[in-house]
Amino acid sequence: MHTPRIAYCSPVNPAPSGISDYSEELLPYLGQYAEITLFVEDGLKPSNPQLAQHLEVMPLRRLPRELRRKPYDAIVYHIGNSPAHAGIWRAAQRMPGVVVLHDLVLHHFMLWFAANVEHDVQKYVRRMRDRYGEAGDHMAQLMIRSRFTDAAFDFACNEEVIAAARGLIAHSRYVADQVAAQRPDLPLTVVPMGVPLSPPVDRATARARLGLPAEGVLLASFGHINAWKRVEPALRALAELRAEGRDLRYVLVGSVSPNYNLAALIARLGLHDVVTATGYVSHQAFADYVAAADICLNLRFPTGGETSASLLRLLGAARPTLVSAVGSFAELPPGTAAQVDPGSAEGEVILHYCRLLLDRPELAAQLGAQARAFVARAHTLDAAAQGYGRFLARLYGWPALQRIHAAPLWNPTLPPADPAPVTLAATPVLSEQNPPPAPVDPLVASIAAAVAEIGLRESDSTILATIAARIAELRG
Repeated sequence: MHTPRIAYCSPVNPAPSGISDYSEELLPYLGQYAEITLFVEDGLKPSNPQLAQHLEVMPLRRLPRELRRKPYDAIVYHIGNSPAHAGIWRAAQRMPGVVVLHDLVLHHFMLWFAANVEHDVQKYVRRMRDRYGEAGDHMAQLMIRSRFTDAAFDFACNEEVIAAARGLIAHSRYVADQVAAQRPDLPLTVVPMGVPLSPPVDRATARARLGLPAEGVLLASFGHINAWKRVEPALRALAELRAEGRDLRYVLVGSVSPNYNLAALIARLGLHDVVTATGYVSHQAFADYVAAADICLNLRFPTGGETSASLLRLLGAARPTLVSAVGSFAELPPGTAAQVDPGSAEGEVILHYCRLLLDRPELAAQLGAQARAFVARAHTLDAAAQGYGRFLARLYGWPALQRIHAAPLWNPTLPPADPAPVTLAATPVLSEQNPPPAPVDPLVASIAAAVAEIGLRESDSTILATIAARIAELRG
């Protein structure tokens, strides 16, 4: 029996991408069906020892030679809206394979790629003009001047990626339908995003470890905090609940965009004593905050077409969760999350749901239990691996998919070390008392803003070194 060989190109830790965790959890299951060589960004040293122990790991620069030496039966490229995918996108252009499209909107990545890999930001401007006409040219001029708006999400900048793909894997019907409308001839499939179902963490234990009060209601949001995470309507709902005499706190777990003045918003609403922004936290602290929360808010609008692993982890932890009814999140079945429509009534809907879940704890518990059951049923790692295997077998003409290992290659656990986030020294929150600095070169500003928005960390030394060199040249 021929064992299929997969060239699997993806970020892994410490690369600053949620897809790093995603791949490290999927690979031991996918390895039951194929022999896998993991290709990573040149210069990246995986921090998870299980990868090198169970897989062949190579730098991406070796892929062309490996394809000539001993052809693979499939090539898989993971593409997301992050600089961590720069080398992968370059390889996918030269050696077409199956693209796993994690974000439908790749706008910020393509701007960064033009400036830092192609070293010509005007290529981005020309592409925007050629694809989207006058509207695209106008948006490009705003973007290179760091004037980011919600309208940027209307320009997906994914056409080259979809055109270069031999096949495509999506994690939602929403993304699959959008891709099919662009390229009806492209073989594609929807594969559920798999996440490990962790055992429940005791709420009291989690709060004690975090130094949080044992009593009182805790609302929590998770992930990088920016203008699109609907923080303002959530804070206004919190203010209303506090005015009703409820003992509530709100914690925002994750890094804060330097383009978003969260501190000023909290101060304006008079909530500085009950709202905490943690910054980047370890995996253990993340799990503890999830367990400590009574209600989770996973809101975002506009959407980049992403499927959120962090949301699935909240649902898998049986947390009653509010989600925005947009994109892939609108596909959640009834009874697994409270859907919030964006729009003028968004804040009222958030307030209504919070009141309902706080006043009826049995309903909150039922929603959480149904959410966990949904993740346990529909988002297993084994089902995800089988979805990959069956699609690759059909596309590349393999024999019927068979297990070559009876069990996963290893038990996927959290990475052994949490990469530290980038610390942007001397980057204060802007206010009337702390005005913005003098203007800088628009290109330099746009690159810096894009890097901060995507959430690069100090561990991503290769990308940061490239950025530093480019900025030095521009300012030299």
